[in-house]
Amino acid sequence: MTVTSLTVDRSGAGTRLDRWLTDHLSGLSRARLQQLIDDSCVRVDGHVVKAAHRLRGGESIVVDVPPPEPDELEPEPAALTIVHEDDDVLVLDKSAGMVVHPGAGHARGTLAAAVLAHAPAVAFVGGARRPGIVHRLDKDTSGLLVIAKTRSAYDILIAQLAARTVTRRYLAVVHGRVARASGVIDAPIGRHPHDRVRMAIRPERHGKHAVTHYTVRERFRDFTFLEVRLETGRTHQIRVHMASLGHPIVGDAVYGRRAPAPPVPFEGYALHAATLAFVHPVTEKRMEFTAPLPPRMEKLLAHLRENR
Repeated sequence: MTVTSLTVDRSGAGTRLDRWLTDHLSGLSRARLQQLIDDSCVRVDGHVVKAAHRLRGGESIVVDVPPPEPDELEPEPAALTIVHEDDDVLVLDKSAGMVVHPGAGHARGTLAAAVLAHAPAVAFVGGARRPGIVHRLDKDTSGLLVIAKTRSAYDILIAQLAARTVTRRYLAVVHGRVARASGVIDAPIGRHPHDRVRMAIRPERHGKHAVTHYTVRERFRDFTFLEVRLETGRTHQIRVHMASLGHPIVGDAVYGRRAPAPPVPFEGYALHAATLAFVHPVTEKRMEFTAPLPPRMEKLLAHLRENR
């Protein structure tokens, strides 16, 4: 990681952050700087802001530039739970603990590398280090996701996500007894202003529109079993929204730091992508898939039911 500290002079007042950095940092394109800003690698007076942020003059700017990642992803054969596969799409049930694509601290052992070994043609679909990846799940979240095996399938599925016609339903166990039988959380999500690893509910100018629907399935003494549906798909959306209600996901130490430990030994998050539905990019037929709860969540629920 290369760290650069800069001070904005008076002549920089009124200039966009990305444009000012382009003029004052050599070797980095404006597009690269915009990506670093989006990734919370740039802080202005200690705060994460957007690329279009207007400078006043006199601010202190810190830029963290991570080392470049290899351009090519190496195939790594690994067991995959295949729910459906045809010439155009691959639907997988990801286990908790598996990273979807390479990132900081996770260069190997990813689902993307395993998919590349299983279906080498996806190397030419989507990004070089995210071959065929249409959407993702957090490392410690389990469940369904779809991989595009052709460029046309990728473009069509990405368009369906943007149009919000892809159905994604999750099952989750959260801390506390959720009072309402159902509800909608409509709150923008953006990078945390002081912690680039975390997301947070932010004002509209600093966050992206995010909507989560939830329904109570069962209540226990200190926990609630929920069905959750995503209307949008922001990073960490369910985790951030449920924590904002005071009901963090069981096992989530990032957004549930003050929550007690799970009542039984538990790995990962009690969050499972149980249903996935989309229109097949070639046949144009609506397809729906389900993945049963993993044993770790079944064990947790069995304990809660025995100790109501």
